Amino acid sequence: MSITESSSNYDNLEQMSVRELLEGIHNEDKKVLPAIEKVIPQIEKLVSEIVPRVKKGGRLFYVGAGTSGRLGILDASEIPPTFGVEQGLVIGLIAGGDQAIRKAVESAEDKEDLAWEDLQKFNINKLDTVVGIAASGRTPYVIGAVKNANANGILTACIVSNFKSLLAQNVDIPIEPVVGPEFVTGSTRMKSGTAQKLVLNMITTTLMIQLGKVKGNKMVNMQLTNEKLVMRGTQMIMDELGFPETKAKRLLLLHGSVKKVLDATKNV
Repeated sequence: MSITESSSNYDNLEQMSVRELLEGIHNEDKKVLPAIEKVIPQIEKLVSEIVPRVKKGGRLFYVGAGTSGRLGILDASEIPPTFGVEQGLVIGLIAGGDQAIRKAVESAEDKEDLAWEDLQKFNINKLDTVVGIAASGRTPYVIGAVKNANANGILTACIVSNFKSLLAQNVDIPIEPVVGPEFVTGSTRMKSGTAQKLVLNMITTTLMIQLGKVKGNKMVNMQLTNEKLVMRGTQMIMDELGFPETKAKRLLLLHGSVKKVLDATKNV
């Protein structure tokens, strides 16, 4: 029986107080970080493989179903505004299409050939990378994606919460943060989902830093999509160049990003 489907360490949940439930969930969540620490070498290997591919024009695809698919889409959608890269550098695909982001699409994840059809819409090629996300490691939609990617010479990886899963057996770089049984038996939106989110954050944040999208510890390429980010960017310029707020903000709005302001004033 898979670890993600094994019985919770807790029982009679409906008889617990709110405090007991919260403490139980919290105690289980504490097991996530040690599981992540064990897979850092595999994450390192993956990012090290992705960086040169992206520099040559490659893209990163996340493929998942249900919670796993939604987490991939969430991570992918946050990369352009955070790091100022173009839409489509990191792409999240979910079984059932965009409508499945909010509402489950019946049986979509059971169709092994569907993911490759979805990937082909993006003209996927050998510079790209496909990361399958599935807590169980046996989702047909995700397995089909990596099998077909492998057959076409595309780098593959996975994030899975069971050891020696079918998904892991079909990728170049398996990442297996095994967090144990869920607080509610089989509810992988909990610990397994948390582990997936952490790994995704690590992959894309490290990738973006390696691509030069961060200076010091600042998001100098972020898109100025609201007043909060304009003020953050203004403060960065004030700190970096010593300009007064009015001048810093004017230059930021003129050039469109902190990085462009720093480049424009480099020799001034």
